[in-house]
Amino acid sequence: MKAKAILLIFLLVPPSPLFSQQKAVFVFNDLTVRAWTLDKTEEKIVAAGEVEVIYKQVKLFADRIELDTKTKDVLATGKVTLQLPEEVVDCEKLSFNLDTQQGKLDKAIGRIQPSVAYEAAAIERKADNLYELEKAKFTSCSQPTPRWNFSFSKAEFKKNDYVAMRGAVLSIKKVPIFYWPYLRYPLDKSKRTTGFLMPKIGYSGVKGFTISQGFYWAIARNMDASFSLDYYGAKGIGAGMEYRYLFSAISGGDINLYYFTYKTPAPVTSDTGVVTQPIKPDDAYIVRWNHNQTLPLGFTLVARVDYQSSYNFLKEFDNNFMRALMYVRSSEVYLSKSFSPFNFNARAARIETGSSVGSYSVVYTYLPQVNFDSFKMKVFSPLYFSFSSSFSNWQYGSDMQYKKNTQARNKQFEFSPVLSLPFNAIPWLSMNFSAAGFFNYYWKSRDAAGAIVDVPVLTRNFAVGVDFTGPVFYRIWELGGDEASGGSAKPLLKHIFEPDFGYRFESPIINGIKVYSPFPLYRYHQIDYGFTNHILLKRKDQSPKEIFTWGISQTFYLSPEESPNKNYPINGVIPKFSEISSYIRLYPAPGYSFDFAASYNTYFTSFSSIRLGTNLGTPADDFFININWYKSINPYEKNYIFNRHQISSYAGWKLPSLSLELEGEIDFNITEGKMLYSAAGITYHYQCLDLKADVALFFFREKPEFRFNISFGLGNIGKTTDFLGGARFN
Repeated sequence: MKAKAILLIFLLVPPSPLFSQQKAVFVFNDLTVRAWTLDKTEEKIVAAGEVEVIYKQVKLFADRIELDTKTKDVLATGKVTLQLPEEVVDCEKLSFNLDTQQGKLDKAIGRIQPSVAYEAAAIERKADNLYELEKAKFTSCSQPTPRWNFSFSKAEFKKNDYVAMRGAVLSIKKVPIFYWPYLRYPLDKSKRTTGFLMPKIGYSGVKGFTISQGFYWAIARNMDASFSLDYYGAKGIGAGMEYRYLFSAISGGDINLYYFTYKTPAPVTSDTGVVTQPIKPDDAYIVRWNHNQTLPLGFTLVARVDYQSSYNFLKEFDNNFMRALMYVRSSEVYLSKSFSPFNFNARAARIETGSSVGSYSVVYTYLPQVNFDSFKMKVFSPLYFSFSSSFSNWQYGSDMQYKKNTQARNKQFEFSPVLSLPFNAIPWLSMNFSAAGFFNYYWKSRDAAGAIVDVPVLTRNFAVGVDFTGPVFYRIWELGGDEASGGSAKPLLKHIFEPDFGYRFESPIINGIKVYSPFPLYRYHQIDYGFTNHILLKRKDQSPKEIFTWGISQTFYLSPEESPNKNYPINGVIPKFSEISSYIRLYPAPGYSFDFAASYNTYFTSFSSIRLGTNLGTPADDFFININWYKSINPYEKNYIFNRHQISSYAGWKLPSLSLELEGEIDFNITEGKMLYSAAGITYHYQCLDLKADVALFFFREKPEFRFNISFGLGNIGKTTDFLGGARFN
């Protein structure tokens, strides 16, 4: 009864001020202020107690504010929260203009969508979304506990563009990792941004502690540059630059420069106590340039330069396996133009090649080489005429011959007119008859004793030939219902069998014995024969796709003593048959392929070369593997220095459930039973942080080398790349 009386009193008696108190409200145009206490005098508002300020797109929450309603200047203290479109900032003190959205914030913690977070002792917010931060931290990692952050003394921060930090220290978790005097972090993934790249740190058993630091420069929309500085604790310092430019869709290029200076080697003390000072290697440099340029009147210019000052430097430092085994210095310039029905090409070139198995290099020089050719022109149906012509001023020899100026050299003009008569009236048979003349003029020649003389010589001969493809046989099979098309159509499988046969007669070369050239002359009087099998698969609404090809061919030389076989006699007899060549290509599905090629020598009943290549998937798939096996044995010379028996493989495996990517590469010499090169890499995607480690072993070098590298990726900053090559996944 007593409880009911108390309840009745609460229902009948009016509420007291304790229960009816509401926030004071001030509203003027777009400005609204709410607070427990609010005083307004003329154009100034002083409010306290859970203050709320709403002005257009700005929301401000604080313990206390002072606001000028005319200028829209506000001073907020206590627990302050500023809300802007896509941005929230908490701070202890704020001096801010609601119209310009500019001002200062003390002891601020902010987040900008989608993932930028920062802390700063002081922030000055300026026009155009520009901030200046002092004694701050920054991360673009969106986890509640960021995996990494940058701390810095000062920074310029432009919303949705970049953070330019001074005295930046990168910390992973709470462990300081690296320091930059200046670092620019891009915030817009769609834009190229100037700044430092993530460094690569490692160790080599031969080169010691290594570190590579890159810098990217976004010069303009059509050009950029990358710079790298490489430190090798036991060897020296290298610096590289890559400059890329694009003038139009087909005009542009890239320039790569690298310079390395060796450190002075430490003195060596022998067992007898004798101290010697090893010779410091000469500094080395690399220049690589590729350029394509369209010119007036329809001409195109192509220039290529690949020059290295030292082969020993390449073998020791170039991490690209194939490039380190083959020494190439080349400089080439092409000028070309096509104007129906003619084609013009002028070339100046110097190409020097060598390998790790040889002690010398071979040099080719063309200054210049000019070609003027025509496509087929109809004389009258069905007869066609075409021609090819060229002038070359060539030099050829070893590098030592060039140093002594004893290399072979000559000038040569070639002209070859051709008449062709194709026949395609029968669907299952195609034929082509041709007749050609060959005229070659040399400025130097050989006399009867074989001596080189400055007497011109003209050689000439002609050739007639006929080529047949057919009769072509084919058969079509209907396969089971096509589930992809709802069973409404059946895939079709088509097998095509194409035999081919060719006969070519070349007359003897008049004055051929007088020709002065380092290259042998051959006369092609021969019969070519073989066949090709094609298997095509056609599905509904798709073009036929070739999924299997097998071809086999051989040549029978009617004049073997003048053919390419003349260099390979067997017991004094020139072979009449060439090797049997065959290839198989299988494409069972997109991204999957199998290639096999072989040459079989019937005289030695052995394979002279076998090549097997297979691709299961692509690097974009969760799993892929590429395998290449190659064997080349010269049956005429068992100890031929270029004999090879080698296998290489490149594979990758993505494990999304473990956030891992694994990749590996090997090259193995089967003949010698030893590894030439191997590398393995692992990438761990730790939410907003990518950690990568790779190891490589270079067994082909004079001193076998083990190398270990570690690098990391942070949001929008790329990793420093290896100018000197490396594994395919670096």
